Amino acid sequence: MFTPHPNLADDVNHAIIQSDVEGGVFLHDLPPSTILHIQTQHHCYTAVLLGGSEALISGHPEFCPDPVQVAIAGSTWGGSMLKLQYVGRGMHLEFHHPEYSTPIITSLIQEIRDHQPLPAPAVINSLSY
Repeated sequence: MFTPHPNLADDVNHAIIQSDVEGGVFLHDLPPSTILHIQTQHHCYTAVLLGGSEALISGHPEFCPDPVQVAIAGSTWGGSMLKLQYVGRGMHLEFHHPEYSTPIITSLIQEIRDHQPLPAPAVINSLSY
């Protein structure tokens, strides 16, 4: 459980506690190839994790109508404070697109669903005589 930090403002401590209540996921807790479906107020994004903060993301008609490789910075409460490599409900996703100089910040995340890829089927070599 989070203990409020005495050097942080009350609204910052509240936001941190609220992110724990709302729920979310740290990217480093998920294996590469995990697919995240991130529903925001305005769009439904699909992010295929590549490892670290890298992902192929799609779902925005202007910024990423087709999958594009981005670096997911994390989630923000709308200010400058960022929860690194975290995707959280009730927060805004922030990612760095290779064609834009400033980060892309989504509308509020309403739902996050993940899909773990199935392991590749084992290939059995058969010998014929």
